[in-house]
Amino acid sequence: MIRFCLSNLKPRKFIFMRKYWWKILGVILIIYSFTLGLLVPLKPGISSIDPGSMRTASSYQMEIVGYNTFYTRAQDAVRVWLKYDSIHALAASKTRVVNDRSLVADFDIPKYLPTNDRVGVVSVIVDDDYNGFSVVPSTVFITQDSVDKDIVAGSSAWKQGRIGNIHSKDQFNFPFRVQLSETIRNLYFHVPFWFSMFIIFIAGITQSIGYLSTNKLEYDYKSMSFTLVGTVFGIIGLCTGMIWAKDTWGTYWSWQEVKMNMTAIALLIYLSYFILRHSFDDDERRARISAVFSIFAFAAMIALLYVVPRMVSSLHPGSGGNPALGADDLDNSMRLVFYPAIIGWTLLGVWMASLIYRMQVLRDKLYDY
Repeated sequence: MIRFCLSNLKPRKFIFMRKYWWKILGVILIIYSFTLGLLVPLKPGISSIDPGSMRTASSYQMEIVGYNTFYTRAQDAVRVWLKYDSIHALAASKTRVVNDRSLVADFDIPKYLPTNDRVGVVSVIVDDDYNGFSVVPSTVFITQDSVDKDIVAGSSAWKQGRIGNIHSKDQFNFPFRVQLSETIRNLYFHVPFWFSMFIIFIAGITQSIGYLSTNKLEYDYKSMSFTLVGTVFGIIGLCTGMIWAKDTWGTYWSWQEVKMNMTAIALLIYLSYFILRHSFDDDERRARISAVFSIFAFAAMIALLYVVPRMVSSLHPGSGGNPALGADDLDNSMRLVFYPAIIGWTLLGVWMASLIYRMQVLRDKLYDY
């Protein structure tokens, strides 16, 4: 009897896994992206530097505040540089660790900079054997009162602070960005929702074209289901973007931000799709007009979200003069969470659309009955 039950159980398990594998995969990927996206710590970094401007032929005490750092655990002295370019750098004459999160570096700024410009911009590099190295690019402005015409004195003085023996900390962490800090984790939610929305809308367009080609209502139901889920994902993406904007731009909504406003218009167009559907009682007429409108809405979304913002300057990545998903925004550690999140949310969206489609079919059967 037991052998009979086990022999029947194995085929059923196999059939279940073969039929629902993509749903299981979607749930696993979402749990994976949530877990790693929220729990993996950021790399040690530098959150603030004071002063942010200096003058040549002067001495300064630079106060550096770290993030996720443990300066007191460093075995060797913490080293700090002002880096002008690939061959010119100035080393701190002395560094003092105040606590795990802060240290003080003394700098004697030479009389000249290695440039004929009146103002030079330098990066700050902090390195120790426990935390590894941290860089804040182009953060301190140095003004020189006079210019060395031959750039000899400035070059020789800045070349003495050669950067070397940098420590690299081999640990799985997400990058630290001063402007984003912990909000960089929103990349695993805000952006995947947009990618999933786009993919799901494409699926809805294919079903609309299928209806216009065959006049079968099942294509209309599928198109409506995908469009509904895509719109929901778009609203979630807009809300998560507003939360991100509050932390990085200081406001939930900026009327000067082109991509934000274009996104709102695109979603309003898709919301009007559902208002239009409820304006007709005849199934075939509703399906035909909805299919045409969904194609128009998708074309309008492409223009509003991906064409217009690239024509103007914007704070939002992916707009004119501000590239998106580059090396500064997405490194290899983040890709291990970012791409699975896109796949997971897309599979969940397809699952939701299939449930809505089945509900619509059952509703028609009940009405017919």
